[in-house]
Formats: sequence, C-alpha cells, structure tokens
Amino acid sequence: MFENKRQPVAPIGVFYKRMATNFLVAMAILSVCLLIGILGYHYIGHIEWIDAIHNASMILSGMGPVADVKNVSGKLFSSAYALFSGIAFITNIGFILAPAAHRFFHKLHVDMHIDKDDDQ
Repeated sequence: MFENKRQPVAPIGVFYKRMATNFLVAMAILSVCLLIGILGYHYIGHIEWIDAIHNASMILSGMGPVADVKNVSGKLFSSAYALFSGIAFITNIGFILAPAAHRFFHKLHVDMHIDKDDDQ
C-alpha cells in the first residue's frame, strides 16, 4: 500500500534554514496582525497612535489591554481583535516550532527503524 522510504534526517544546516524561514514568516504574520490592531484601535477606537501601538502589542502578546476604549464600535473591535490575537499568537508559536517538532519525530522514527533492523 505505502512504500516505506526511509529518509535520513536532514542535515543541521537545512534544519536551521527551515527554522529561520518559519521564524521570518511568523514574524511577517505577526507584523500584519499588529498593524491590524494598531489601525483598528486608532481609527475605530479613536485612540492616539502611541496608545494604539501599546494596546495592540499588549493584546497580541496575551498581556491584556492597557488603554480604555470609550465607544461601542471600538469595544466591538477590541473584543474581536482579542479573540483573533489569541489564535494568531498560538498558531504562530506552532508554526515556529514545527520544524523542531518534525525533526524530533523524524529522528525518533529513524532511530526506531535502526533499532528494529539491528534486532533482525
């Protein structure tokens, strides 16, 4: 059904390149998420730029809001952004750690097959 193609673990240089690539992509995604928050807090929540940056950064990192949002549309945006930020942050952590997890499980799989081959 499935061919068992045993591939060796990628060289450490390839692993580092994958980690760097995933990190850069995650930072780009987080930057876009932060920009959404900054613009939303400024234009929808009517908060000054520096406070919008501070609030969006704190929400995106999971620390919580620091500036008070006074209007209803700003509060609705703040609620939606908080939910969005939680998912975006956790997803990006998974994306950053994916190459490390893949390498770990690949090494376990390769080592398991090596041990089975030695027993036979």
